[in-house]
Amino acid sequence: MKIGTDGVLLGAWTTIEHHPKNILDIGTGTGIIALQLAQRTTQDPNSQITAIDAVEINPNAFEQCVENFEASPWNDLLFCYHASLEEFTAEMDETYDLIVSNPPFHLDSLASSNKDRTQARSNQTMPYDDLLRSVSQLLSNDGVFSVIIPHTEEGSIIDMASHNGLFPLRICRVKGHKQARIKRSMIEFSKKAQKVEFEHLTIEHARHEYTKEYIELVRDFYLNM
Repeated sequence: MKIGTDGVLLGAWTTIEHHPKNILDIGTGTGIIALQLAQRTTQDPNSQITAIDAVEINPNAFEQCVENFEASPWNDLLFCYHASLEEFTAEMDETYDLIVSNPPFHLDSLASSNKDRTQARSNQTMPYDDLLRSVSQLLSNDGVFSVIIPHTEEGSIIDMASHNGLFPLRICRVKGHKQARIKRSMIEFSKKAQKVEFEHLTIEHARHEYTKEYIELVRDFYLNM
């Protein structure tokens, strides 16, 4: 599984200001977001983190995630479950202070010679309504759910979330360059309705010429940035 910009963005942007004691990464893939949050929380002098869990249904991605977790400096915090979200939700008794997800978003089957990549990218694997129902059950009362989606899906996922008792806190709209259309929306939800904070992020001035805002956001996760 390749590491994409979406995952790195979400792992860098997601708030940890409420000092979560435990974190869940749904559909973790390589484990990149969970690893970023392990790095960020352990660098925070006020951190209360005790566990970062991840769940992944694809067997090859699961194996790669476990290898990445075990090779990291934070392997005592990280654990990956090999299960569907439905299975995980049914068996899990505890709730989480922070839940993150970079869910599959293509609504068709994306016929591909790489079945693992197709599964990782197909919304049929984990439909938004299933994701939101599980998040509503797994999120603590004061917790935060953070997700990255295509901008075109922003309105519909906010509407679906409200039906599951989840309300937007912060929305960041992302475009590739200044002249481009908005491509992604990163949204944080909570169980309490309140005024929404809006942000905007542009990734590049030109090809491989990154904006100051993007560099400041992600520089801690790249060797050369």
